[in-house]
Amino acid sequence: MNFLVRLLLSSLAVIIVSYLLPGVYIEGFLAAVIVALILSLLNLTVKPLLIILTIPLTVFTLGLFLLVINALMILLADVIVPGFAVTGFWWALLFSLLLSLTNALLADLSGSRK
Repeated sequence: MNFLVRLLLSSLAVIIVSYLLPGVYIEGFLAAVIVALILSLLNLTVKPLLIILTIPLTVFTLGLFLLVINALMILLADVIVPGFAVTGFWWALLFSLLLSLTNALLADLSGSRK
């Protein structure tokens, strides 16, 4: 049940952030749910692999390369999910930052972190 609540909150965050950014397009709530699901799956499988492969670069940039990895996950979700479009790398980077902040805010407001 907790996973479903987090998935719905993530979907809501995707919709909110896509309305704020002109470079991000989401077709509807179902597409937002699919984006949230795909992003969680990518963060569970592909992201740890990329982090391990880029440890030297991440250390050299003092962790800032992790932002690039987050943007790449957004761009990969853009390729996978129909009805979701990001116009470029910088919009993906900004989307990932705002999505993280919105997810944290919604999780705190809903009390789903307890």
